[in-house]
Amino acid sequence: MPYKGQPVPSTTYQSYRAKVSDGKSVRVTVPAKTTVEAQKFYLLDGFFGAAMQSVTTGTGQTDEVILNIEQAEFETDQIDTTQAFAAGTQVYWDAAKSKLTETATDNRLVGRITNTKDAKNVIWFLLGPQL
Repeated sequence: MPYKGQPVPSTTYQSYRAKVSDGKSVRVTVPAKTTVEAQKFYLLDGFFGAAMQSVTTGTGQTDEVILNIEQAEFETDQIDTTQAFAAGTQVYWDAAKSKLTETATDNRLVGRITNTKDAKNVIWFLLGPQL
């Protein structure tokens, strides 16, 4: 930092990196002819998370939606109800069915079960990091 009487002139530059967010949500594109419902899970633009609002797009039209991608525990009934979903089981996103599944093949790993499926087909799961 320069001061009066400094023997060698110097210039200081304040360099800051701007923090955009805490990384708990991300704005993604909703493709044409798609309906997104608030509080349901989606895989959009490579990010998996819960939609924060509802959006419907028509033919040739796109829009944006905010996905909650926070590494937190979530509750959902958006699952393949034929599977057990026991606590500790890894869960995957089946994009074709838009449901969570225990099947790893051709599906994206998204988290781990924290509370076994109940009688109403509801689970709790811990959302993993977005890699």
